[in-house]
Amino acid sequence: MPDRHNHSHTPREGRRQPVSTYRLQLGPDLPFSQARKILPYLSRLGVTDVYCSPILQAAPGSTHGYDVVDHSRISDVMGGERSFKRFADEAHELGMGVIVDVVPNHMAVPTPLYLNKALWSVLKEGPDSEYRDWFDIEIEEDGEGVLMPILGTRIGTALAEGTITLDTVVVPGFEDEGEQHVLRYFDHIFPVREATEALPLADLLERQFYRLAYWKVANEELNYRRFFDVDTLAAVRVERDEVFEETHRLLLKLFRSGHIDGFRIDHPDGLADPRGYFRQLSDATDGAWIAGEKILDGDEELPGDWPIAGTTGYDSAWRIQALQTDPAGIVTLGSILEDITGDSGGDLARIIMEGKEQIIAESLFTEVDRLAQILSDLCRSDVRLRDHTFRSLRECLVALILEMDRYRAYVVPGERPAPQAERALREAADRAKKRLQEDRHETLDIVVELLLGAEIGSAGRTHEAKRAELIIRFQQACGPVMAKGIEDTAFYRWTLLVSSCEVGSNAAMPTYSADNMHDWVQRTMPSWPVTMAAGTTHDTKRGEDVRARIGVLSQFAAEWQELLDELREIASRQRPAGLNGRIENLLWQTIFGTWTDQGPIGHERLVQYLEKASREQKMWTTWTEPDEDAEQALFMFARYIITDERLIAKIQEFYDLTTPAFRSALLAAKTIQLTLIGVADNYQGEEVLQNSLVDPDNRRPVNYRELGDLLEKLDEHGRGSHASLDEEKMWLVSRILRLRRDMPEVFVGPGVGYQPLPVTTGHAFAFARTLGGDPKVAVVTERLHTGITSGGDHTVVLPDGTWTDILTGKEYEGGSIVLTDLLAVLPAAVLRKEDA
Repeated sequence: MPDRHNHSHTPREGRRQPVSTYRLQLGPDLPFSQARKILPYLSRLGVTDVYCSPILQAAPGSTHGYDVVDHSRISDVMGGERSFKRFADEAHELGMGVIVDVVPNHMAVPTPLYLNKALWSVLKEGPDSEYRDWFDIEIEEDGEGVLMPILGTRIGTALAEGTITLDTVVVPGFEDEGEQHVLRYFDHIFPVREATEALPLADLLERQFYRLAYWKVANEELNYRRFFDVDTLAAVRVERDEVFEETHRLLLKLFRSGHIDGFRIDHPDGLADPRGYFRQLSDATDGAWIAGEKILDGDEELPGDWPIAGTTGYDSAWRIQALQTDPAGIVTLGSILEDITGDSGGDLARIIMEGKEQIIAESLFTEVDRLAQILSDLCRSDVRLRDHTFRSLRECLVALILEMDRYRAYVVPGERPAPQAERALREAADRAKKRLQEDRHETLDIVVELLLGAEIGSAGRTHEAKRAELIIRFQQACGPVMAKGIEDTAFYRWTLLVSSCEVGSNAAMPTYSADNMHDWVQRTMPSWPVTMAAGTTHDTKRGEDVRARIGVLSQFAAEWQELLDELREIASRQRPAGLNGRIENLLWQTIFGTWTDQGPIGHERLVQYLEKASREQKMWTTWTEPDEDAEQALFMFARYIITDERLIAKIQEFYDLTTPAFRSALLAAKTIQLTLIGVADNYQGEEVLQNSLVDPDNRRPVNYRELGDLLEKLDEHGRGSHASLDEEKMWLVSRILRLRRDMPEVFVGPGVGYQPLPVTTGHAFAFARTLGGDPKVAVVTERLHTGITSGGDHTVVLPDGTWTDILTGKEYEGGSIVLTDLLAVLPAAVLRKEDA
C-alpha cells in the first residue's frame, strides 16, 4: 500500500488501508467456522477487507453482538478466540484485511445478570467493587440503589405473592466464591449484599445496592445512563483510562498480533468525550484505520480534530438515494398522503418536533429530568444564579434539546468551543426562545452560557466538576432524543416517500441534484478521502434494493396514484375501521418495495415488519401498551392484500411497468456507491437482490453457495445478453470491486481526486476519479430512467484518452459520447483509462 501518513485522516505508515469492505453479520447462524468458508468467495468477488460485526461475548441469544457482557472473551457461539484467529489468518492468507465493529458505549444488562461479571460485582459490592467506576451510575453506601426495573408487578404485589425469593447457589463464573446468597425473580438472579442475607426479605431488599422495581417505573426513575431508551444496555464510562484499557485489552491484543487491521466504532456520540476516545484508540493502534458511526445532520461536518478515517457512510447513502428520486413526483406523492391520511399529512418539521416531544415526555423523561436536576443544583449553589427555578431551567433545557438540529455539539469542558459547536447551540437557543415565555429568555441565556463553558455566575467557577458534568450530559441527551424522536418515531409517521426516511437521511430533502452531489464530494474528499460509502447497513430501515424500488414511485407518481385509487377501492370492504392512514400508506409502499419476480413478500416477514413499524410510530399502538386487536386487524388486512388475486394482478402490472426504472435506479445507485468516495462497503448478500427490511429482517442468513456458483458462472461465461437482475448486479459489483483492488491508488491513495464530467441532461450523472489531477476512471450512470429513455441525443464528455468500459468491454475515445450509446447495455458505465 502507498504511503499515506502525511494525511491526518488516513492510516499512518505501516497501517492497513481498506479499499473495499464486506460486512458480515456474525452470530449463531454465521460463526467463524462458517465465515471461513466464505472467504475464498469474497476474495474472488474483489473484496479487500472483511468487516465483522461485534465479536466479543454477548448476551444469551444475541443475534447482533451489540449487547456485550464480557470484553475479555471472543463470542462462544461464534467459536471463541482460537476460531477467530483462524478466520483472520485465512483472510490474511487471501490478501484480505479484517475490520472489527467495537461497542465502547454500553454493555448488556443480561438475564441472568451474573453473565456480566462487572455489573454483578457492582450490584453486590457497591463502592467496594473493583468495577465501581465502569458504569455511568452513582453507587452510594446508603443510597436508593441502581434501579433494576424487571418486575412484572409493583414490588408490594411481588412480595405479597412470594415471587421474589432468597436462595443459595454457586454462581457460574464465580465458582471460587462457593455458594452465594442470591435473590430470584423467575429467570432473574441478583446478588445479595454481604451480611444482609439474614434480614427479613423487605428489609433485605432495602439494603441492596440496587432497587428491584416494576418495569414501568424505568421511564420516570431510572438512575443509570442507557443506550438510547434501552434498559438492558447500560452505559460504560470508557472515558476513564482503566475502563478503556480493560474493555479494549483483548481487541488491542488481537490488533497487535496482526489478527485485526482496523475498527468501526459504534455510536461514538453516546460517549462522554468522543474525540478523546478516538485519540486514545488511534494512539493505542499507532494510527489504524478507524471509522465512526456518526450521523451528520443538515450542514453538519465531521469534527476535523477527530483522528479517524471518517463516517460509516450514512451521509453518502441518503444522498445517493435522493439522487435517484424524481422531484417532479413529490407533489403528487403529497396528494396521495393527504388522501390516505385524511389531512395534509402534516408538515415534516412539525412531525419531527412532535416525535421529539413525545420521546422527552415518555421514554427519555428520566434522562432529561436528571439533567435538569444537575443544572438546578449548580444554579442553587451559586448566589448569582440561584433565582432560576428548577421548573424554568427544565423548560429551557427541553426547549433547547428540541431545537437542536444534530446529535450533539462537541463542546469539551475546559476548552473554548469550536465555532461550529457554538453556532449550533446558539442557533438552537434562538429557535428555543420562540417556545418560551419572555421571562424565561434570561434563564435560557444562562443555560446556553453554562453549556458552552463560559464564565457565568460567580467568578472562578468555570472549571467546576458539576459544570463539566452538565456540558457532557447535555450532549449525551441530545443524541437519543434525535435518534428516537426522528428515526424511530417521525420517520415511521412521515410516509410521503418512505425510501427517504432512512438512518442519517434528510427526509426534508428527498431529492438531490447532480450539482449538489458533485459539490458535496468535492468538499468532503480533501479532508476525508478514506471515509466509508455505504448502501445498506445492519441499521438501515430498508435495504438498498427496497429503497430503490420505492424511490421509483417518484418517477411514476401519477400512475401510482391511479393504481392506489383502484387498489383501495377493491380493498375497501376489508380495510379495518379506523385504520391509521400513515401506516396504510407505509403498508402499500412496503408491499410494492418488497415485491419480486416471485410476487409479494411472505406474510410472516411482512407482519414482523408492520408490528415494529406500527409500534415505533407510537400513535395508536406502542411497545409498552400494544393495541393487539388493532394490530391483528392490520395484519389480516396485509394478508388480504398479498393474497387477493385482483390486487396481486394489478400490483404485478405496475411492478412490470416500473421494473426498467427500478433496474436503472438500482444499478446506477450501486455503481455510484462503489465508486464515489472513500472505502466502498457492501453489506452481506447485497451483491444480488435482497428485499430486506429493518432488523432483524436484514440479518437473515445468506446463501453463499448460490452466490459463489453465480459468480463462477459469470466468470466462465460472461454476463450474457439476457442476464437476470441478480446476474447484472453481481456482475457490476464484482467488476467494480476487482477494479478497486487492482487500482487502489485511484480510490483511497494520497492524491486521489474527483472531477465532475459534463453532461447535457440532468438525467445522467458522471464523474472521474483522478490521481494527481489525471483522470483514471470515469463513471457515467443514468439518473431517473424515464428521462433518459424519453429521447434526445444527450451526451457526456469523457477526458482525453482511450477508455474501456469494464462492464461491457467496449472502448471509447475521449470527447463527446452519446449517452444512449454508452448506456445501451447497462444503466451504468465504469470506464478505465487504457494508460492508467
